[in-house]
Amino acid sequence: MDKPTITQAMIDAYDEYTHLTLDRRGFMQKLTSLAGSGAAAAVIMPMLAANSAHATIVPEADDRLTVEDVTYPGGAGEMKGYLAVPKDATGKLPAVIVIHENRGLNAHIRDVTRRMALEGFVALAPDFLSPNGGTPANEDEARNMFQSLDMVATVANGEATRAFLAGHEKTNGKVGAIGFCWGGGMVNRMAVASPELGAGVAYYGSQAPAEDVPKIKAPLMLHYGGLDERINAGIGAYKAALDANGKTYELFIYDGVNHAFNNDTSAARYDKAAADLAWSRTVAFLKKNLA
Repeated sequence: MDKPTITQAMIDAYDEYTHLTLDRRGFMQKLTSLAGSGAAAAVIMPMLAANSAHATIVPEADDRLTVEDVTYPGGAGEMKGYLAVPKDATGKLPAVIVIHENRGLNAHIRDVTRRMALEGFVALAPDFLSPNGGTPANEDEARNMFQSLDMVATVANGEATRAFLAGHEKTNGKVGAIGFCWGGGMVNRMAVASPELGAGVAYYGSQAPAEDVPKIKAPLMLHYGGLDERINAGIGAYKAALDANGKTYELFIYDGVNHAFNNDTSAARYDKAAADLAWSRTVAFLKKNLA
């Protein structure tokens, strides 16, 4: 079989599936129809999905870093997380919370955490599924678990994570957050709920309600994929509220790229040019605001 063509309709269907508006059976039926056969759909599915085998860009044993699984106090119970610290840094460093997608704390997010640490930050990826026992290996199971999270308690766990990092012996007390997809939405929620958050970077995340924008203190950087109609539908109202309330923010829309364009484990949706540009902007923004 020749390499199949992945269409925008297939990517949109996968987005429906990953955000629980289409179940797996319905998605495969839709993908089979779009691909023309079950055989073609079976080839295309792994190209749409995230592949954990491609997750490692920075090795876990990289000798420039100290990495460990940690536990720390949450809002009401114990939180689990993954901490990466530059090994040879002198002085105290700014800190960044790295917030996962709706797949939980997986190998890809651990790798992104190591990448952030190599940029000169103490980086911590919390597992927001900790109240449910932590992120399971099965991604479908993980996605379903997000539906049972108490979001008030989840935001409180985010603030507890910020407080833990602010008091960590390796940090300068200034903490920012970066999040992807579900995590991008969490960054916006934390910006509303955490007046001491130093900076927030949301990648293709759901926006905070306009009525909550006056509570935001942190400067924000917002990254969106131009083809991401579902998330982008909320940009106008969010931007208007940020402007009306005099908030500090930068907003970038990357033309011709999809939701999850930063996730380099998903061959169909990853866009290297957009991801590299967004990352360079993100690192500069965090360094400026957390110094």
